[in-house]
Amino acid sequence: MHGAGPWMREGRGRRGGRARRGDVRAAALALIAEQPLNGYQIIQEIGERSGGVWRPSPGSIYPALQQLEDEGLIRAEAADGGRRAYQLTDEGRAYAESHADELRAPWDDLGGPGPVFEMRSLVGQVAMAAFQVVSAGSDAQAAQARQLLTETRKSLYRILAADEDETSGAGE
Repeated sequence: MHGAGPWMREGRGRRGGRARRGDVRAAALALIAEQPLNGYQIIQEIGERSGGVWRPSPGSIYPALQQLEDEGLIRAEAADGGRRAYQLTDEGRAYAESHADELRAPWDDLGGPGPVFEMRSLVGQVAMAAFQVVSAGSDAQAAQARQLLTETRKSLYRILAADEDETSGAGE
């Protein structure tokens, strides 16, 4: 999605960039320390705990899980429904206890709901409304919506172009 900004790119977080490999590893290990989980559950849990800001892809989760398995910190066992659930080994429990600071939940670094989260939510709401206009509205309504969105885009760029002194009093 060209020019959408960091809040619209799924799988992105950490102020718009990709999470570091160590963050994915630490997040998976922190969650597995709480309870056995499969890869999909880990992805879902990170997404929920980050307020939707960080949703790692299977392409980052499964290599991290393999690395943890290779290190002897977790093992996979068949769970209900045939999925593999990962759980800590004895060595993994000892590692988690001795590296508690390192395994502090990486999603906490996202700062929780803030300006980026709020903007992402608003942009999503506008996108849903625009989709509804295109899906259910008339050609005239769709033309009105396009004009409004074009003006909104221009107004957002004008905000960036304005001096800091001009914009600081605008919200008061």
